[in-house]
Amino acid sequence: MNDGEQRHSTGGSVGTDHLQVPAAARAELRAQLEAGRVARGLNQTELARRAGLGRTSVSQALSSTAPAPTAQTVGALARALRLDVRPLLDLLATVSGSPHGPGGALGKPIADWDPYDLEVHPAAEAPTRSGYGSGPSGAVGQGRRALLPSYVGRGHDEELSALVDAAAQERSRMAVLVGSSSTGKTRACWEAVQQLDEYGWRLWHPFDPTRAEAALADIERVGPRTVVWLNEAQHYLGAGGGLGERIAAALHALLTDPARGPVLVLGTLWPEYATAYTALPRPGVEDRHPRVRELLAGRQIALPDSFDTAAIADAKALAAAGDRQLAHALNHMGDRRLAQFLAGAPELLRRYETASPPARALLNAAMDARRLGVGLHLSLSFLEHAATDYLTSDEYDTLDDNWLEEALAEVTQAVHGHLAPLRRIRPRPTQPLTQQGSTAQGPGYRLADYLEQHGRDIGKPMCPPASFWEAAHHHLTQPDISHIAYAAKARHRTYWAYHLWHKAADAGSTEALAQLAGLREGVGDREGAERLARQAADAGNTDALARLADMREIAGDREGADRLAQQAADAGNTDALASIAELRMMAGARDMEGDREGAERLLREGTEGHLRRAADAGNTFALVLLAVLLSEAGDRNGAEQVAHQAADAGDTDALLQLARMREEVGDREGAERLLRRAADADNEEAVGLLAALWEKAGDWEGAERIALEAADAGDTDALERLADMRKVGGTDEDGLWTYGLDPDGTPSAPW
Repeated sequence: MNDGEQRHSTGGSVGTDHLQVPAAARAELRAQLEAGRVARGLNQTELARRAGLGRTSVSQALSSTAPAPTAQTVGALARALRLDVRPLLDLLATVSGSPHGPGGALGKPIADWDPYDLEVHPAAEAPTRSGYGSGPSGAVGQGRRALLPSYVGRGHDEELSALVDAAAQERSRMAVLVGSSSTGKTRACWEAVQQLDEYGWRLWHPFDPTRAEAALADIERVGPRTVVWLNEAQHYLGAGGGLGERIAAALHALLTDPARGPVLVLGTLWPEYATAYTALPRPGVEDRHPRVRELLAGRQIALPDSFDTAAIADAKALAAAGDRQLAHALNHMGDRRLAQFLAGAPELLRRYETASPPARALLNAAMDARRLGVGLHLSLSFLEHAATDYLTSDEYDTLDDNWLEEALAEVTQAVHGHLAPLRRIRPRPTQPLTQQGSTAQGPGYRLADYLEQHGRDIGKPMCPPASFWEAAHHHLTQPDISHIAYAAKARHRTYWAYHLWHKAADAGSTEALAQLAGLREGVGDREGAERLARQAADAGNTDALARLADMREIAGDREGADRLAQQAADAGNTDALASIAELRMMAGARDMEGDREGAERLLREGTEGHLRRAADAGNTFALVLLAVLLSEAGDRNGAEQVAHQAADAGDTDALLQLARMREEVGDREGAERLLRRAADADNEEAVGLLAALWEKAGDWEGAERIALEAADAGDTDALERLADMRKVGGTDEDGLWTYGLDPDGTPSAPW
């Protein structure tokens, strides 16, 4: 941890350790400034001109009766008089009454930091006749900083610079740079804070024993003129057990307390994390990030994946001036992704694509694990078990006895001496590997960020093989078991979802009990389903209450269903109200096909009341159901208005309902257009509905192919709709995949 570091005066200036009284510190600050003015032979007017300050500001700074000068004024005077600014600012902190004196200050001066220790990506080195050379021409002798290429400013740097200027002028600020892996986020932060060094700012990077624990333990000690460095801010703001919310609250308190400022909080995030933290939760779902969402509001700066024309031109000019790294990158980059190339990402990708079959199997297993929600650190036992089915029969049969050791040596070999596709993690004694929330005890490995993101891009339509699910069941711990169980269910691999949730339930997860109840209900075991749901509900799980309400409704106990739904709603879960309303609508639809009077009766019998109560609580799903009900009752204009209201609130299911209404009036093109819009917004159900459109047009083969692809990508509703169509058409005598699919896509046996 970077605390307790002493700041030492240099250049002959007087130490400040004994000057703890504000009056004495004020006198010493004035004496040092006045001595510097006399030594330079300057009058106050000349000093003001040289420092770029007003005559009044200089006069007050040197006066024994005027208020203390600002840090910016002290910095300008120190530069003009060639004095060491740090002891002067320490004196100023004492004058201001700050409790965070130099003996207890966090972090260390910005100039004392190595950018690589702050997680700036090492840049790809340019080849020379004798191998790979260092950074910009003429940078020899500057230490590891010389390995960084010249910095190319872009649009986001202007936004960041304005915040740093505000901090230098004594106003606390915060910014989180949001961009994909290796786009230059951390380097941009590093470059931005350099100007604060001349004002004596320190930089604190909470890291040990874990980032979140370090931040929460010491954030109260952050004093004025400190940069709080939160690179990969998901490890702070997304920390489990409520730590992330507590850190967000502490940062808010720091930023809004004038006595502790100025401070500058800088962080970085991938877009998916920023979206997860700032998106409003679905109605009835626990709001996990309210304070983080408030903290990030208006404080995000987006970074593009590629360099624009102006930035490329600047890079070319720097390359022409002698920066070999930039010249090498410009000659080899693709799609203007200069930062990614410099960070070694292309080499990582090349290593993945050219890896031996065993090495690529390990990487594929790691990529799928991260894609489906497993934690950062993956155990060797999990990777070894999971990798086997990523190999063909021939590849597996010809493995050497030491294939694992050879594959590990290959994937852990560094790229350009720094990055590696898979990196060994050495747990600290104070931070056991199991605290990472992923795999069991044993050696741990972390997948390179760029390969993780590449895996998300290429793996979305693919379902992992059987060995992956087996390895998850044998080697993962909570919460990763539940994450993989959800992924299995989403891909209709219900055999593994069932066994994974059983393991999670044995570990004490009430959420797993509720999910098991749903699976038992799905195969007709309503007694077992209700027993599990009651067990979860008694433990406080509101989703289980909603499921019990559904069961009571299906059993014909409307009074019991209403009571349970209201109980869930009182606990903050309005999905139960919407769900039993949906069940009543479905029952009514079966009883009164095309019966407008029946639909109107449903409205009068309270279904609309359930939906409107849920909608008033912000449940957009209830709005979608209300649109359906209004449409059935003949109020098409009202239905479309409500559906558009839900769509405007971000519920893409409303687009599906609008598509259905378009289809009902014969506008198939309009329906398909709305479905494609929903699919583009990552609504997986839209793909299944597109399959249904094709099936109705007579293209059954194409419809089934799309449904299976949708299931592999996580949408099993497409399969269920196809099953319903087969039953209605009399072509599904044995049922369609009642117990789900095996990893290879064939129907599973009963579990």
